[in-house]
Amino acid sequence: MDVRQLRYFVAIVESGSISRASGRLNIAQPSLSLHVRNMEADLGVPLLFRTAQGVQPTEAGEILLRNARAIVAQFEEAEREIRGSGAEPAGEVRLGLPSSIAQVLGVPLVMAAQERLPKVKLRIAEAMSGYVLDWLRLGRVDLGLLYAFVEDRGLRSIGLLSETLHLFGPASDPDTAALPASGSPVPASLLAGLPLILPSPGHGLRDLLDERAAADGTRLSAAIEIDAYGAIKSLVEKGLGYSVLPAHAIRRETERGVIRAWPFMPAFLRTVHLVEPIDRPLSHAVQAVEKLCRETLRDLVRSGEWSGAQMRVSG
Repeated sequence: MDVRQLRYFVAIVESGSISRASGRLNIAQPSLSLHVRNMEADLGVPLLFRTAQGVQPTEAGEILLRNARAIVAQFEEAEREIRGSGAEPAGEVRLGLPSSIAQVLGVPLVMAAQERLPKVKLRIAEAMSGYVLDWLRLGRVDLGLLYAFVEDRGLRSIGLLSETLHLFGPASDPDTAALPASGSPVPASLLAGLPLILPSPGHGLRDLLDERAAADGTRLSAAIEIDAYGAIKSLVEKGLGYSVLPAHAIRRETERGVIRAWPFMPAFLRTVHLVEPIDRPLSHAVQAVEKLCRETLRDLVRSGEWSGAQMRVSG
């Protein structure tokens, strides 16, 4: 049996006779009768009880009718979705962002989506990179931006942009008079001698800093570990230590003079990767949000809103 035969069978039962179904379907009556006989032969049971007034479904026919209606309805819904997939993107898209990226990308991306993708419901989930990666693995988000290249079998990473990292500390600290004036370059090896406030091991920024320290032959020791960038900045501002974040994440605080910042020499860069699943197809809406995300990132870099960043691939 196929969907066409199921449609014919539903029409025959609903019409009450093969002749009336023939007119409804615009199909010759002998052809419909042949389809019914073939279905009965395939299933090995009679499906219709024939009378002078028309036809009625047998017990087996009632079972087929109930299931045929559900199958035909589901198939028709699938046809509608497929035909609509090439039209305007619609549906829900879940995007996972680390806090430092959400701070600069979140609002512009939502505004752009409302203007250009009015039928797409964009949901942004914000967390540290490690949690965003877990969400991607579990399928809880459709796309994610991460600072680490992901080599999972079911995920693909695409480097989008590189950004500079800066050391930053409280506005004044007499105990670290050896630090140069704010804005002057410092070596990354300097981190080993400072009281640091960092995310815990396993998070993207901490792992990157530990790798850089190991390459310099040093080891970092965090005085405070906390997995929230906002809290890290507040603790630094209160004079409890120093930390490292991208330039855009501390721009407002440095402009207000509540913290000081130093670039690294040579420059300390990290890459922002778009991570997407490769073990399942991306919906039309997800593809549209991915494209819009690339374009919004490009605009933020070009305008200087994402300070200290440069695109790696065309958006």
